[in-house]
Parts: sequence; C-alpha cells; structure tokens
Amino acid sequence: MSELTLSPLGKESAYVFKYAPELLFSISRKANRKELGIVSEPPFVGVDIWRAFEVSWLSNNGKPVVAYAEFIFPCSSVNIVESKSLKLYLNSLNGTCFDSLDIVEATLAQDLSKAADGEVKVSLQLLGDVQQTKIDIPQGICLDNLDISCSIYQPDGNLLGVSNQLVEEKLYSHLLKSNCPVTGQPDWATVEIGYLGQQIIHEGLLRYIVSYRNHDEFHEQCVERMFMDILKRCKPLQLTIHARYTRRGGLDINPFRSTHQVNFQEKRLFRQ
Repeated sequence: MSELTLSPLGKESAYVFKYAPELLFSISRKANRKELGIVSEPPFVGVDIWRAFEVSWLSNNGKPVVAYAEFIFPCSSVNIVESKSLKLYLNSLNGTCFDSLDIVEATLAQDLSKAADGEVKVSLQLLGDVQQTKIDIPQGICLDNLDISCSIYQPDGNLLGVSNQLVEEKLYSHLLKSNCPVTGQPDWATVEIGYLGQQIIHEGLLRYIVSYRNHDEFHEQCVERMFMDILKRCKPLQLTIHARYTRRGGLDINPFRSTHQVNFQEKRLFRQ
C-alpha cells in the first residue's frame, strides 16, 4: 500500500472522466490502531457509513443517470479509503456507459471491497426512487449547554471521569470538530455516546469532545480514539459511539463503534 504522502489529498488533481478504479487510495487502519494500543482484535464492532450525493454515469445511449449512494465499510476491513480518492473515482464514472444500475452497484462494491480489503456493501438509488425521509434528531441528553471553560484543544483522556452512580444513558454534542490530517480543512460532526456503567461526568466529557478541535486525524480514527479513551478511563460495561460528520464534497462519513452488536437505521441529521 502507498504511503499517505502519495495520496491525492491536498494536491492538485486532474479529473478523469472514464472509469478508473486505480484512483482509489487505501490507508491501513493498523498504524493508527497500534497507537491506540490495539494490537490484535479491536474491542469494538461497527461500520463506517458513507453517503454520496454526487454519483452519475451514462446509459448506453449516452444519457446521464444520477443516483444517491450508500457505502458501508466494516470496521474489520484492513483499510479505509481516502475520501478525495473516492470522489475522483466516482467522478470517473461520469463519462462511462453502463448497461444498468445493478452493474454500477456491483462494480462499486467490487472496487471498494478490493481497496478496503474487506466486504463493502453498496446501495444505489435513482433520485426518482428515493423516498423523502425526515431529518433525524439525536437521542438523549445534549451536553452543549453546560457552563464549562475550555483551554485544551488536543485529545486528552485525563479530562474524563466518572461518579459512583450506575447509569444507562445517551449523550450527544454538536461541538465535535477535528481537522483533515493532510489539508487541515475542518471536519464538523455531531457525536452520540451511549453507555452502561458508572456515570461519566458530563462536564468532563464535553471538555474531552471539545479537545479534538485542533486535532488532525481522519473521521474513523477520531471515533476509535474517542472509543478507546472512554473505554480505558471510564470502564463502561457497554459503550456505543456514533459520529455523524457534515457533508463535504458530496460525501458524508458516519463512523459507528460499539462493544456489542446494535441494530440501527442510519438517518441524516440537519447538518447533513
């Protein structure tokens, strides 16, 4: 696998308008997980759900087809796919003829699964077939109105703490911000945290979420770092973290990690 320095991210790129799966750029999950102390099987299950709103190709008579796409990457895949390379890859479909939507769907699944080194599920819907759904609202207690002072803007697990009370609760914040590790561009997200265990001190948790503000890391890596810090510092019996990042360049990325299998339906928030 190529090093991140060879990624198209942050560089001027020529736009290719014919099918080019070689544009996909893989980034191993291994190095970041090793930094987090994960050297074998991670203590979580989950997926990275990508939604693409700028997908198009040509029918056999040259007429454009436009669609909405959802890609589900298992967190067990060896690699993540760098987002700009995925945009360039999707752009390469714009001047390519395909016989049917099913063929495009199968092609995307094959190429993304190869790049991720894991089975990626792909769902395409023609825009005329998409059912309008209501914007979702995060569940639980919003932390954002807590009266706190903040001065730490790099992730610091020491900000986390617990009380002696055993609780099961859902918390969320709209204040998560991190930066692309190559371009420095801001990544904004709403993060939802559900857990069972000793109550996490809300003020400390909000300061911890805010501490990502100047941190440079990919979406998936930020969520796994957050998961591991809370798991180690707060020792919950169960933990689920779901970050829903604001769309950029026609893509939004929504990493989901949990200590246990959870059935949920991914829906858009108002910033998506």
